Amino acid sequence: MSWNTPDLATLRKRGRDQMISATQLGSIIPNSPLRIMTDGNSGMAHLTLQYLDWLSKQLLPDTAEGEWLDRHASIWLTTGRKQATYSSGSATFTGTAGAVVPAGTELSNGAITFQTPADITIGPSGTAGNIAAQTAGTAGNLDVGTSLSITTAISGVDGSATVISLTGGTDAESDSSLRNRVLDRIQKPPQGGDADDYVAWTLEVPGVTRAWCSPLEMGPGTVTVRFMMDDLRASNNGLPTSGDIATVAAYLDTVRPVATRDRFVLAPTLYPINFTVSNLLNDSASTRASIANAVTAMLKDRAKPAYSLNGVGQPAQTIFAAWVSDAILGASGVESFTLTMADQVMPNSGCMAVLGTITYA
Repeated sequence: MSWNTPDLATLRKRGRDQMISATQLGSIIPNSPLRIMTDGNSGMAHLTLQYLDWLSKQLLPDTAEGEWLDRHASIWLTTGRKQATYSSGSATFTGTAGAVVPAGTELSNGAITFQTPADITIGPSGTAGNIAAQTAGTAGNLDVGTSLSITTAISGVDGSATVISLTGGTDAESDSSLRNRVLDRIQKPPQGGDADDYVAWTLEVPGVTRAWCSPLEMGPGTVTVRFMMDDLRASNNGLPTSGDIATVAAYLDTVRPVATRDRFVLAPTLYPINFTVSNLLNDSASTRASIANAVTAMLKDRAKPAYSLNGVGQPAQTIFAAWVSDAILGASGVESFTLTMADQVMPNSGCMAVLGTITYA
């Protein structure tokens, strides 16, 4: 039987009825000391019940949040919640040739600050120098060409620098992501290096949002891992860079069994899915946008390169026309339509479906 916390009005009525029964009074006079005391007790009981209601959700990891979820994570996961990381990269400094930008020079872009880790000597046409964010999170990832202000004026150095590259900043892991990792750890206990272990290890790396393991794909004794960084590399369709792949590979080498013959860490190959929608009722720009968002969400949930299911290797996930049709039907504003599309079989193990071109007819 589920628990339902009564509202304040219900508790007040119960309190008044109890007081009337206990005192044998026909009623309680409004604003009387007895009425005020009864309603006050009901209010305190309501606060207590609300706290107990909230506390009951924190006792199990599938509904816990915030600090309580961190507590569960500290028990079940080696690394706990993935913390925010700092972006780093380089920028171009200009000014008088020979002028020096000292180590520790602060630069800013709005509220986000950066520092130079080493001295930078200005050349005749400007010099690229390393910089690192002092503020953790994705806010420190700036586009090429972004201007950074030098906080304190330096003789012979122009007051701004231009970003060449600033990447690598990630936000702290969300409750949803952490909760999923905790539940996976409970439901899929470590097996000394099976496919699920490789997925769990890969997801421990900051920035990684999805991962798949395909044992034996490259031959006996081998393990192939593919992963995505949907938030950190959103501008690259979520595909990891060569540096990201190297980071994940290095981390896996610290935790994987030594008996593994070899491991391969790769980025998936995105395979666009194209289809035609005709006879769309309520056809409009907003409806079309909803369709694109719905199919994108479905593919993010279902599409995957080669993976392991209960210890058995599976080919890259085929995308069935029925899945696309169901996603479109669930999109806001859609009432009826005709879908022209064949089931999409992935051409190889490394491919993973993404939304391609939607043609409206």
